[in-house]
Amino acid sequence: MSDPNFDAGMAQVIVERLQSQRLPRALVMKEKVDRGELLDDYDLSLLQEVLKDSSAIRPLVDAHPEWQELASKMSNLYKEIAEKGLENAKKAGG
Repeated sequence: MSDPNFDAGMAQVIVERLQSQRLPRALVMKEKVDRGELLDDYDLSLLQEVLKDSSAIRPLVDAHPEWQELASKMSNLYKEIAEKGLENAKKAGG
């Protein structure tokens, strides 16, 4: 059973990070790949970090169904970025 105080604290940290860092950067990357540009090393590093972090918070999200829609939307956004980035790289010959 999860600790409600711990979960609330973790949720606050995750949401603050999402608002201040992750979502703004994801939107910049989305615009970039939508223009046909390639993802750079920093972008790819961030995608790797997000993948690692999402695995780490999965039990917390699973324990709180009210967070699942947001987690799913963010996951889909990163998936779109990665897929479009790969498509752009293939078109560029990379």
